[in-house]
Amino acid sequence: MKWLIALAAIWLAWRYLRPAPKPKMSPEAAARRLLGVPANADEATIRAAHRRLLAEVHPDRGGSADEARRANAARDLLLTRLG
Repeated sequence: MKWLIALAAIWLAWRYLRPAPKPKMSPEAAARRLLGVPANADEATIRAAHRRLLAEVHPDRGGSADEARRANAARDLLLTRLG
C-alpha cells in the first residue's frame, strides 16, 4: 500500500510540477536564427550570412545535403518576406 501512495505522489509531482512547454518558434525566427541575422537585416546581410553558412555546411566541403537544403530554404524564406 505504501508503494501505491509513493507512486501517486510521484505521478502528481510529475503532472503538476513539470515545466511548461516552450512556445514554438515561427518559421521566420527559425530562419533568422539559423543564418544568424537580426530581425532588421537587409538583403545583402541575409545573402552574406547564407554564403558564410553554406561554406561550412555544403556537401562538397564535408557538410550534409540536408544542412545545405535548410540553409537555402532559410535564405529563400527571408528574402521573400523582405519583398
